[in-house]
Amino acid sequence: MYIDGVWGNTARNFPVFNPANGEEIGQVPDGGAAEARLAIEAAHKAFPAWAGKTAFERSAILYKAHQIMLERRKDLAHLMTVEQGKPLRMSMNEVGYAADFLLFYAEEAKRIYGDVLPSARADQRFMVLRQPVGVVAAVTPWNYPISMLTRKMAPALAAGCTIVLKPAEATPMCAMETYKCFIDAGVQEGVINLVTAQDPKPIGEEFCTNPLVRKITFTGSTPIGKMLAGLAGANMKRISMELGGHAPFIVFKDADPVHAAKGAAAVKFLNTGQACISPNRMFVHEKQVEPFLEEFTSRVNRLRAGNGLEDGIGVGPLISEAAIDKIDAQVKDAVEKGARVLAGGHRMMDNGLDRGMFYAPTLLAGVRPDMRIYREETFGPVAPVITYTDDDDVIAMANDTAYGLAAYVYTNSISTGMRAFEALNFGLIGINDINPTSASAPFGGMKESGLGREGAREGITEYLDTKLGGFSV
Repeated sequence: MYIDGVWGNTARNFPVFNPANGEEIGQVPDGGAAEARLAIEAAHKAFPAWAGKTAFERSAILYKAHQIMLERRKDLAHLMTVEQGKPLRMSMNEVGYAADFLLFYAEEAKRIYGDVLPSARADQRFMVLRQPVGVVAAVTPWNYPISMLTRKMAPALAAGCTIVLKPAEATPMCAMETYKCFIDAGVQEGVINLVTAQDPKPIGEEFCTNPLVRKITFTGSTPIGKMLAGLAGANMKRISMELGGHAPFIVFKDADPVHAAKGAAAVKFLNTGQACISPNRMFVHEKQVEPFLEEFTSRVNRLRAGNGLEDGIGVGPLISEAAIDKIDAQVKDAVEKGARVLAGGHRMMDNGLDRGMFYAPTLLAGVRPDMRIYREETFGPVAPVITYTDDDDVIAMANDTAYGLAAYVYTNSISTGMRAFEALNFGLIGINDINPTSASAPFGGMKESGLGREGAREGITEYLDTKLGGFSV
C-alpha cells in the first residue's frame, strides 16, 4: 500500500489471479479500516500544502504524469492484460485513454474561474471563489483498472484535493503501477494514498463515516453505490456515483442493418461485454431483423476467445466464476422461455480455456420482456435481440428500465436521430456512434445509473466548493 509517501505492507496479503488461466500473478497487502484511517489522516495533513499550490504548479505535475504514463504504455498494458484479461490491443487503447484524462485536466486546472456578481446595494460587492472540497475517497472498478483511476484522480488533483483510493480487489497491481506514474511526476507525500484490500466493506464504511473525508467518488454496481450513498448522505458528504447500465441499441427501419450489426457487435463484445455502457438490449425493426442477425452471427462466429497476450484474440475472459454463473443463468432462462441461440450460449472449455473464465460470445433472438436478460444487466458477452414494429413503442421499451447510463441509435434520418436523442432517458447516447466518450466529454447516467459527471468541465466541478464573499464598501 502507499500511505503518506511510503510503500508498505501489512501482516496479511491476498493473491491476485490471471482470469485467463487461473494462475497466481502476485500477492498484495490486505488492508482494512485501520489502514484506510491512516491514509485519510495523511491526505488531510497534506491537503493545505497541495491546495495552496498554484494551478500552474499542479498542472505541471499532471503534464509530467501524462508523459510518464505514455512512456510506460506497453508495460502498463501488458500488466492489465495479465491481471484483468482484456486483449493486449484493448489494454493499449485504455492506457492511452487514461493518459488523456491527465492531459485534459492538466489544462483544466488553469481554468477554475470565480465570478464577480452585481448587487442591488450600491455599497455591496459579491465575489465567488471555487475551492477544493478537501480529502477525496475514491473506489474504482476492475473492468477498466487504469482509466477509471485517472478519470477520478486527474480532476481531483487539478482542483487541489488530496486522495485516498481503494482499487478493485481483482486488479490492485494496475493501481500500484498507475500510482508510480504520479509519484515519479512529483506528487508530494500524502497527496495520493492507496489502500488495497480483499474485503472492501470496512474501507468503504471508513470512507463514508470518517469526518475528514469530504467527497466520495465511486464506480461500480448500483446496489453497492446505493449503500455507499446512504452512508455518505448520513454524514453529509458530497458524492458522485457511476453505476450500472442496461443500454438499449435501437436499429430504426431506415437504418442500414449490416452497418448497424457491425457497430453492435464491436461495442457489445468490447472488454468481453464487461462495460457499464455495453448494449444489453438490441431492438431491431422487424423489416431489418433478418439481415441484422445474419451479419451479427457472422461476426460472432469469427471472434476468437483466449489469453489476451496472444495474437488475434478478440474476446478475453470474464473476471470470475460468479460472472459466468450469472450469465449462464440468464441465457438458460431465456432459452427455456423461447429465445433462440444463434451463436454461443455456453462456457468455453476446449483448447485450454477450461483453466480460465471464458463464456462463448452469444447471440440470442426472440428475446421478450418476461426473460431475465431483458431486465437485468448482463456484464458479459451476450447480445439479446428484440424485434419491434412501431418507433414510438421502441422508445418506450428502451426507457422501460431503472437504469439510464448509455443508449445507441442507428438511423439514416437526422430527424429520427434527434427525436430519439431528446426522448431517450440516458446520460450518453451514440447516434450512429458506438464510442460516445472522451476525456473532454461529460460521462454519467440518470436514474439508478448514478449521480454527477466525470470528464469534461463538469468533471472538475465535482471536486470544487463554491464560496461567496459579500463585501461592504
